[in-house]
Amino acid sequence: MPRHVSLGWGVRKEKGGLWTRNAVRGKSVRGERRKRDGRIEWRKWDSRRSKVAAMLMRSKVDPSTLIPNPGSLCVYLGASSGSTVSHLHDHVCGAGNHHGGKILAVDISSRMMRDLLTLCSARPGIVPILGDARYPLNLAPYLPRMADWLFQDLSMPDQAKSFIKSTSHLLGEGGLGIISIKAASERWSTGGDEQHFDESETIIKSAGHLKIIERIDLRGLEEQHIVIVAQKV
Repeated sequence: MPRHVSLGWGVRKEKGGLWTRNAVRGKSVRGERRKRDGRIEWRKWDSRRSKVAAMLMRSKVDPSTLIPNPGSLCVYLGASSGSTVSHLHDHVCGAGNHHGGKILAVDISSRMMRDLLTLCSARPGIVPILGDARYPLNLAPYLPRMADWLFQDLSMPDQAKSFIKSTSHLLGEGGLGIISIKAASERWSTGGDEQHFDESETIIKSAGHLKIIERIDLRGLEEQHIVIVAQKV
């Protein structure tokens, strides 16, 4: 058995966990473990702290097809303090952004933005944006073109409808749009979590511009959460 499985230039799976190729050697972002493999330093990507990592661990399709390529243009809605964004940066941008990637990291919290700004000072390629992700047209001026990859993680009602707007205005044709849906954030009057998730999936299917690739249950890593992966057509 191989010691690890590569999911791309800067992401690998090893012993049931994920690691990213640290773009800022010698530094952790959230106290995560680091280890050396020759001249390369890897950071542990905790699937219990990151819905993107949880998605990659639980996907039934090839997880390497769900992460953006190095040099991609990405949008992350609900970036929080930037822990997950930093792991994406390891892969999409690399040290000194030698891949030429770009990640728009959007959050509505000024407190989280302070942490994001600190993160970005050492990681060129991340663009921190203090803003309301419910209004994607306000974000469009920050994009030189339509994005290749978009991830939405917003704890608010009408998550699926917001995702439809975001992918419509910010994601390029053929790009991947991924949404983390939290059942407790919706204003449902009846039904359990599965019914709520089914209704969100139906809303996304009805958009017309999105083809659903996979629905991923995060149970055991993130309770009351699913991830829906779609491609813009």
